[in-house]
Amino acid sequence: MIPRALTPAAFAGRDAGAIVETFAGETMGTSWSLHAVAPPAGTGGGVQAALDRVVAQMSQWQAVSDLSRFNRAPPGEWHSIPAEFAEVVAAGIDIGTASGGAFSLAMGELSEAWGFGAAGPVDTLPDFMVPSDGDIDLDRDARRIRRSEGALLDLSGIAKGYGVDLAADWLLANGVRHFLIEVGGELRGEGIRPDGHPWWVDVEVPPSWAGAGWRIALHDLSIATSGDYRRGLAVDGQHYSHSFDPRTGRPIANGVRSVTVVHRRCMMADGWATALTVLGADAAILLADEKELAACVLANGREYVSRAWREMLG
Repeated sequence: MIPRALTPAAFAGRDAGAIVETFAGETMGTSWSLHAVAPPAGTGGGVQAALDRVVAQMSQWQAVSDLSRFNRAPPGEWHSIPAEFAEVVAAGIDIGTASGGAFSLAMGELSEAWGFGAAGPVDTLPDFMVPSDGDIDLDRDARRIRRSEGALLDLSGIAKGYGVDLAADWLLANGVRHFLIEVGGELRGEGIRPDGHPWWVDVEVPPSWAGAGWRIALHDLSIATSGDYRRGLAVDGQHYSHSFDPRTGRPIANGVRSVTVVHRRCMMADGWATALTVLGADAAILLADEKELAACVLANGREYVSRAWREMLG
């Protein structure tokens, strides 16, 4: 698969003899890697600092993060937040609205109860929890947020993708025009390789999936995959997905194995992959077509692709 548009400037500035340097590190409980063409000194540290900023603001596992302090504060109070934090909250709210509630930022209590939060795994199934009417409010102009009773902010469905974008923004601002950056399986590619080829990546597929996977050219594009095989809770031989339907308060059981979304911004690919996973295959593709999202759903032993995905096939 190739993008629908190629940037002429990427080819005009190509240096066939340039060196691709590789960097790596850890963040958000996973690893990150970078392949960059002719990066300046300090590139590895710059990327790590960008990712550390996301953790410091948005991690539910760091007790001193902005998110954790917000969740500990009494409900109903407004709290000023950094610009990056506000950008992620705004995107999450917009995806939640556009998906009819299939994505929510107020899932922290459910996540903790099922063992996917900072408290760690649980040995028994939690009691059924009716979805909270609580919500997260954002004052976009004043850049402040508040939560209502019963709502705990959880950005795990979108923050990792934003980390990819923030690191990419640092690279672009520091003159790196050609690179592939990855955080925990979510990727963004800019420009091209020195040999003139794009940054080719293989779409992640669930274990034992019978079909062949896709190979995509990430030229000024990002890709994120959400899957029930990545994390889950196993109790008495039963597997429960780590993806929750905010409308029911239960782990999804809709036959979806994975959803992959290709988007300009990795944050949006990440958030939309989460939302489409909750909707189920048919509804996910209908919404992806409506929103012009390039999406591929693996479910019920079949592959479902959106119109924008098919267009990328050329």
